[in-house]
Amino acid sequence: MSIVRVEKSAPASEAQRAFDRLLARVALLSGQMARLQAWSDRHRYAHLQVLRDAAEQTLALNKSLMLFVHERVQNNDLTAQQQRMARNKVRSLIAALPSLADPQVQAVADLYAQDEEEQEAAQAQAEAAQQLREKIEAAWGQPIHNPSLYDTPEAMMQAAMGQWQRQQEADEARKAAKRAARKAQKKPAAQQKAQLQQTDAQSALRTIFRQLASALHPDREPDEAERQRKTALMSEVNAAYERQDLSTLLRLQMQLAQADVSAGHAVADAKLAAMSVLLKEQVAALEEDLAQLQARLTRELCIHVRAEMPEDSLTQALQRLQADQRHAVDSLSADLRRIQRGPELKRWLKEQALQAKQAARIEAVDSSL
Repeated sequence: MSIVRVEKSAPASEAQRAFDRLLARVALLSGQMARLQAWSDRHRYAHLQVLRDAAEQTLALNKSLMLFVHERVQNNDLTAQQQRMARNKVRSLIAALPSLADPQVQAVADLYAQDEEEQEAAQAQAEAAQQLREKIEAAWGQPIHNPSLYDTPEAMMQAAMGQWQRQQEADEARKAAKRAARKAQKKPAAQQKAQLQQTDAQSALRTIFRQLASALHPDREPDEAERQRKTALMSEVNAAYERQDLSTLLRLQMQLAQADVSAGHAVADAKLAAMSVLLKEQVAALEEDLAQLQARLTRELCIHVRAEMPEDSLTQALQRLQADQRHAVDSLSADLRRIQRGPELKRWLKEQALQAKQAARIEAVDSSL
């Protein structure tokens, strides 16, 4: 039985070194995925339960705040300025609530839907969007498609950027097509070589499978314990061959080689290069799987998740987020108790209005960067 290795006395060729790097990459990616999934299994349920509880409490507190402030608006015991601040706060709280799922919230939302200040703000947004459109078209030298669909500066800017990006992508696609055509004309031999190498890689995979199948055939083993061991190994070989997992087949071959070192032979660089094609495909698939796992955990857990991050850092990020959510709930609860104490509502409305202005300034600066 042949094994994939070179003689100890001979220096490793570039093909052997590349092959070894790919095997190491497969092992690294597989280990990272297993570690990240195990960490997620340990912490995911409890973390999501904390986030769900905090979200439910936040919704309930926001609803209570919204109903209380709305009731005070109806009592007409606030000045005109305080009335405006209160209405603005009610609108912001409505925006943070799923109004369609709650009749009380929906009823208040309907009352504020035709608010005069809201209409004026929408008109101001539309005028700003028109001014931005004129500036973009003047600098760009072409019109924005369907400008009537965008009634805010943000939407107008996003539409312009999307249109520009689509044009850039179309130009790049045309250039790529031309480059591909030139490459096809200039390098047919390279394409043929890649195809032959792919064919050789599949042949190498089949060869290793057949060698393992021959060496592990349980019917040829008189010892019952050894026959059971070979039967289990043969099942693993069949599964690896089914999924085209070259690294597992090589690992099994190496294990058998340790028991029969006298059968070792060097593998030619051409065959190593061919088998590297399969390993590259496996690396690409593992990298894609790892990227998807990281993205899913980032989205579900609401923290930045990367496989190379230490587990302690990931766990601490979960704990920080949980603490932040609990603190936000505590702050809302304290606000609700506070505004029910006489003049505190007026002071609270002033603070909320100031915070809203500061947030708007920060958003304006961020959008201009």
